Amino acid sequence: MNDPIADVWIQTYTGKRYYPLAPVKGDIDIEDISHALSLLCRFGGHIDRFYSVAEHCVLLSQWVDEKYALSALLHDATEAYVVDVPRPLKFLLPEYRDLESRAWEAITKKFHVDLVLPEQVKEGDNRILINERNKLMPRHEHWSIDDLVKPLPVDITGWSPDRAKQEYLKRFSELYD
Repeated sequence: MNDPIADVWIQTYTGKRYYPLAPVKGDIDIEDISHALSLLCRFGGHIDRFYSVAEHCVLLSQWVDEKYALSALLHDATEAYVVDVPRPLKFLLPEYRDLESRAWEAITKKFHVDLVLPEQVKEGDNRILINERNKLMPRHEHWSIDDLVKPLPVDITGWSPDRAKQEYLKRFSELYD
């Protein structure tokens, strides 16, 4: 008897099949990533205007040292395949974290980046949260990281999905041989 869960897949923008329980690097495509992330809104949409995961990744990749820029650009690429779950909820969803880890492993193999994100990328990802919150959440509460990190020197503008996709692909072509 076949296991129906093992055969679960999603169709990507480019028409590929992506198997979340067993992704392989051949399933991963930068066109799928850039397209999906450009249409995916940060913070589950709980902001005052559209701001894509793609723009977030491009801005972070421009802030870190060049040697970490590709990792920064791709750090949320899993969300193209398993969608964006706001950080506080991820801690409550161990099965989601497993799917995200599987996706990240396939992405790192495809684009030859380290499985472990560099500390500078993690730091920047935390710091840009403050920029995003301050710019996009006018009715924000105090967050626990407010006392721990300073905002990044980046400008959050809220690109259109078309621009976000193009900027993401442009940045990728600058960084990936």
